[in-house]
Amino acid sequence: MTNDRKLNLFESAPIARAVLLLSAPTVASCLVSILYSLADTYFVGMLNDPIQTAAVTLAAPVLLAFNAVNNLFGVGSSSMMSRALGRKDFKTLRQSSSFGFYGSVFCGILYSLACIAFMGPLLSILGADATTAEPTRRYLIWTVCCGAVPSILNVVMAYLIRSEGATFHASMGTMCGCLLNIVLDPLFILPGGLGMGAEGAALATFISNCIATLYFFCYLIIKRKSTYVCISPKEFTLRRVISGGVCTVGIPASIQNLLNVVSHMLLNNLAAPYGAAALAAMGIASKICMVPFFVSNGISQGVMPLVGYTYAARDIKRMKKALWFSAKLSLSILTVCALCFCVFSNPLTRSFIEDAQTVAFGSVFLKGMSLSVPFLALDFLAVGVFQAVGKGSNSLLMAALRKGVFEIPALYLLNFLFPLYGLAFAQLLAEVCMSVIGTILLLKLLRQIEAQYAK
Repeated sequence: MTNDRKLNLFESAPIARAVLLLSAPTVASCLVSILYSLADTYFVGMLNDPIQTAAVTLAAPVLLAFNAVNNLFGVGSSSMMSRALGRKDFKTLRQSSSFGFYGSVFCGILYSLACIAFMGPLLSILGADATTAEPTRRYLIWTVCCGAVPSILNVVMAYLIRSEGATFHASMGTMCGCLLNIVLDPLFILPGGLGMGAEGAALATFISNCIATLYFFCYLIIKRKSTYVCISPKEFTLRRVISGGVCTVGIPASIQNLLNVVSHMLLNNLAAPYGAAALAAMGIASKICMVPFFVSNGISQGVMPLVGYTYAARDIKRMKKALWFSAKLSLSILTVCALCFCVFSNPLTRSFIEDAQTVAFGSVFLKGMSLSVPFLALDFLAVGVFQAVGKGSNSLLMAALRKGVFEIPALYLLNFLFPLYGLAFAQLLAEVCMSVIGTILLLKLLRQIEAQYAK
């Protein structure tokens, strides 16, 4: 896509076309990522070796923490870049992308070195014992000690490329890595291939992330005359206007991710005392609800470059049209998903497992969780807008309220009032509250912007 075509997408293309072109590839890559997240567990599970499966499970929190770095430099830098592009401030655009690139490389290296240096204590913290420590260590060697940099870098580079409107290539890089991982998993894990078990899953992940990162490097080389993304060391700077601007948006996004991890761990811990069937059912219902979660997140992240650009270009009328179309699109899709989950809760749960008790639990859990799905549309869109226009304080407030004030206390309260089954409705309570608060904050922000630009 040439520079003129990119700017046309932001400035004059029909709103529906612009939003769909920006969001569709992002949503697609998010959905493929769901398959990617399940692939390791699925193929390792085919070994029927609980020790190998435990290794993948125990290592999961370390890999989830990558997202804190991804959000810091990916969301933070892409927000700065979109707004700089809207102002035609190409110097800030180049410096923001370079800061995001080298910041993620530096943090990835630190993450790897810390894992190598503190592997023993880390295994203990993760809960590994004498039988699971060695396979968990082998899994971490490939995914973290060797793989932290490519794992973080391929996500951050996708954000940087998406910020200039090249969502197709941003998503293709992510998707090719995910699909390659799914192809390599059975070859490396199962006895019919290399038979490496959990370590094979880690090696497949490492190779896939390297290939995805290579795709983005090739994109930047081929498009070097037309891309706004710059990773030249000469453009790297620690100037406060750049580093502060990235961190203002990126740090709240990182905190939001960490709070999501904490909430997920608490949900599992509260469900565990009710037995393996209840815990498995909660996990299945949560995985099914990841589909609309990623759809809504994909739409909000996909439209972010358009919102940031039009905000900086002072084209508030176009920005509002993009927001309302995105809200209607997301709300429509998520409402259909919620209805399908409620109606087909039993067969959907049964498609994952045949155990009668687990299916019975999972059907109820899925109905409860699906009720919160439509409210994600307004909640996620509001957060996406706050990130796009640089209002990191608003997105931090949303994250703190969602998890700290509403969802986590609701987990304990509803579990006390309605043991086990109440857990499935905690997110509904949180999302209803957050959709109202998000809408109020968003409308207030739009009025402030209109008043500011009217002067």
